[in-house]
Amino acid sequence: MKLFVGNSNRVLAEAIARYLELPLGQASVKRFADQEIFLEIQENVRGEDVFVIQSTSYPANDHLMELLIMIDALRRASARRVTAVIPYFGYARQDRKAGGRTPISAKLVANLITEAGANRVMTLDLHAGQIQGFFDIPTDNLFSIPLMARDLKEHQDLSNLMIVSPDVGGVVRARSLAKRLDSQLAIVDKRRERPGESEVMNVIGDVDGRNCILIDDIVDSGGTLCNAADALLAKGARSVRAYITHGVLSGGAVARITNSRLEELVISDSIQPTTAVSSAPNIRVITTANLLGEAIARTASEESVSSLFD
Repeated sequence: MKLFVGNSNRVLAEAIARYLELPLGQASVKRFADQEIFLEIQENVRGEDVFVIQSTSYPANDHLMELLIMIDALRRASARRVTAVIPYFGYARQDRKAGGRTPISAKLVANLITEAGANRVMTLDLHAGQIQGFFDIPTDNLFSIPLMARDLKEHQDLSNLMIVSPDVGGVVRARSLAKRLDSQLAIVDKRRERPGESEVMNVIGDVDGRNCILIDDIVDSGGTLCNAADALLAKGARSVRAYITHGVLSGGAVARITNSRLEELVISDSIQPTTAVSSAPNIRVITTANLLGEAIARTASEESVSSLFD
């Protein structure tokens, strides 16, 4: 078994390598003057079971091309099996036609990865579970819920906890966490009454006096999260924290979270934290290295991965 990594999240890849007690493979990723990517695998991989660790986070297109080119290079170097380990699967939010004459980009990316030569895909908390069906190769969608549950048990009083989904679409994820913690569930229903008017937040469930935990897969601009926190506090919540798997946090999101009424935002390291994220007083990062490392080890030894979540 060999591990290779692109430029998207080397810190996470190194942590996974430490868990597996393996060195990272030697590869050179360079740019020509016009920013065209050139990649060279600098060690023998013939007959090896190879795992490529690469999130397709910002800049998404560059990191996606690095992943595709590395898969192609490994396949042409006669690797026995190539598994694309994608902690954050970019383009996952484009999983359906949102309107006329629009693409399903998640399916396109799945086709690209398959055609590049990947034999298997491993990812974390897909935005929509049905994206697994976009691949014609085995796909493991890992879940961060056990990590979040463990962190909550270590840092929070569970007796007064209320798990909250920030929208109706995330109820299944929130219910899974609430079940693990034996907590109650609430939902924030957001709707825009008229174009150009701000969203109206309706809270389904009694959150009065409760310590609320918002749970979701992606935080990008942070606007919905901050609005949901305000709505919960307006309904009498004692405190509001958020646990989100993928901290995209684009534009002014970090400043928005810092200045919000959220007591804490906890994200995973599926996307390498920026300096702004690392220095934010109310943003904390938990690692997925052990989870991904164990899933990689079980895949390599042909053991069950789903039993990780039993």
